[in-house]
Amino acid sequence: MTLAVLNGETFYHHETIHGERYRGLFDRAIYAPELTSSDLADVGLLIVPDWLHPDLLRRHAPTLIDFLDRGRTLVVLGETAAHTWAPGVRWSSRPTNFWWWLEKGAQPPHKILRPEHDLFRFVPFEDTVWHFHGVLFPPPGADALIVVPADPDGRDDGGALLYDDRVTTRGRIIVSTLDPFYHHGSNFMPATTRFLDGFLPWARANAAV
Repeated sequence: MTLAVLNGETFYHHETIHGERYRGLFDRAIYAPELTSSDLADVGLLIVPDWLHPDLLRRHAPTLIDFLDRGRTLVVLGETAAHTWAPGVRWSSRPTNFWWWLEKGAQPPHKILRPEHDLFRFVPFEDTVWHFHGVLFPPPGADALIVVPADPDGRDDGGALLYDDRVTTRGRIIVSTLDPFYHHGSNFMPATTRFLDGFLPWARANAAV
């Protein structure tokens, strides 16, 4: 089985997928508007990168759901309105603090729940920490890996930033609010590059499972 990624051919998708740093890690880059089921015949893990247009993904939802129903792994990264097309996904937007680390004494709210998960053998927890645009509510039986807790004042119920769902479909769907393709491809936010340095080798290893 191979590792594939959908490519929206924005500048940040192009740089992340075809740039020198990572291009050797992908077996196949599929131009997202032209995705067909035959493109996925031998794909074990497909990455849906952040900031692909939601209308495009809604159009391809039957193909992506069929991919899952064949027991494959789908990784869905942030800002793709996954709650409108991906099985089991629930989402709530949150105000985004882009510059929290500049605040005196700032501590990120992120918490790791499953440090034993195999992803964290490749990606240190600190490399998953940057701003977020919303939170996810994993379906029953899915494993929340990273969460932000509820506010003590009760204004925010908290939620997950990354979860691993092996129960909703016959396959495996990993959903995150993180948007590393955009930031790495824009040369902005070093943590996102460090995240991809570990995440893409993890994805490649899991594509063959």
